[in-house]
Amino acid sequence: MRTVADASPEGRRVLVRVDFNVPLAKGNVEDDTRIRAALPTIELLLERGARAIALCSHLGRPKGRDASLSLAPVAARLGELLGLEVPLLADSVGVEIPDGVSLLENVRFHAEEERNDAAFAKRLAEPFDLYVNDAFGAAHRAHASTEGVAHLLPAYAGLLLEKEVRVLSSLLADPERPFLAIVGGAKVSSKIDVLQALVAKADAVAIGGGMANTFLSATGHEVGRSLREADKEDEAREILRFAKEREIDLILPSDVVCAPAIDAASGTVHSADRVPADLRIVDVGPRTLEEYARAIAKARTIFWNGPVGVFESPPFAAGTRRVAELLAVAKATTVVGGGESVQAVEEAGLAKRMTHVSTGGGAALELIEGKTLPGVAAIPAAGGTNA
Repeated sequence: MRTVADASPEGRRVLVRVDFNVPLAKGNVEDDTRIRAALPTIELLLERGARAIALCSHLGRPKGRDASLSLAPVAARLGELLGLEVPLLADSVGVEIPDGVSLLENVRFHAEEERNDAAFAKRLAEPFDLYVNDAFGAAHRAHASTEGVAHLLPAYAGLLLEKEVRVLSSLLADPERPFLAIVGGAKVSSKIDVLQALVAKADAVAIGGGMANTFLSATGHEVGRSLREADKEDEAREILRFAKEREIDLILPSDVVCAPAIDAASGTVHSADRVPADLRIVDVGPRTLEEYARAIAKARTIFWNGPVGVFESPPFAAGTRRVAELLAVAKATTVVGGGESVQAVEEAGLAKRMTHVSTGGGAALELIEGKTLPGVAAIPAAGGTNA
């Protein structure tokens, strides 16, 4: 892709698609990680003399205009980070674009955005000379602001988008070995494709979280009242067979923490083949974490996506926090692939000790799966004439 570093923005109006889909609490930004991630691109455009930089983002899934999903708190936080006033414009289309940095109102206030409506994309592009896509977290969506506009204006990848694609693509293209993947989360069904891709490329794959219960059940283990997907057990067995065929280590929990419910105050450790019928698995156990530690110590490239326990419940977040701590001291390239695993390293204050922390959960997984991301495919190849 050609990047914003190849552009000539001096004196021009630039539309920048960013991913400011951030959590809000009591009218304030609760986590500004994604806002901070966009700063290098914004600052580069400012340094190079762009006349106007209008930032475009969605927030949540509004049904029409929804005041609770206004980007006003985001504009305020962005202004604090940049040290200048960032006005929130009244809409994403049909508004006058001021000089300097501004933020368009939530682009999903218009249903045409998610339909990638050509007329809406034209209205969005109309006031601008250049387009920069820096919204990796939305790059797997073919929407008007991520894909449609890129065909109407000279289009470039932002610095964040370029880095995300480069780092994540390198995991499958040429990782330093041994390459370990740690995959957690609740359901196998959402990660079948990514598991198949990682088993095909990695030297070891560790599976945790609720999805591990389906694998345990598929191998004949009783999992009590644990979350599992019985209809995905055949696919789990196929992944296990593929791992055996490739002669790679596929690490399932050997011991687990169990509790009566996910909101219980505490749990008890049990062997993975002796889960009580009246309990449910809520975290990996200490022996499993030791197995993870040995695999992490041997690895030279590590990709982690998804918690290995019920991370949203503090008593059962220990396993996920321990994985974050192990990655922080690993002598390896460490890539954290979005979602709650990112939340875990952020909350532990360990994000800066990772090689790369992705801003896009779904986009990161689709890239790992080998899928083409519409927002990436729409950016022309590098080497063309600057526009």
